[in-house]
Amino acid sequence: MTLESPSAMANLNSQKKRNARSERERLENRRYTSAIKTYQRRLEDSVTAGDDATSDAEFLNLVSMIDKAVAHGALHRNTGARKKSRATRIRAGVSS
Repeated sequence: MTLESPSAMANLNSQKKRNARSERERLENRRYTSAIKTYQRRLEDSVTAGDDATSDAEFLNLVSMIDKAVAHGALHRNTGARKKSRATRIRAGVSS
């Protein structure tokens, strides 16, 4: 899926390659952020249900995914720290 319109097509081969790379990187970043949202929702659901074992597993999955996203550059490190802090508060049962 490309977002280019016919009037905005690149003329140079190097720019065509750069556009393709940017699209691949954008989709990779979307995969990380989407997975983080999914793990966040699962954590909230398991805490609401009162399942401690599942909550712990979901928390570890979420923190791991956030760390990977930060290392890859899909998230800024402060954003990752904020998300991990919120996940810790959710796991502890403290409302924000």
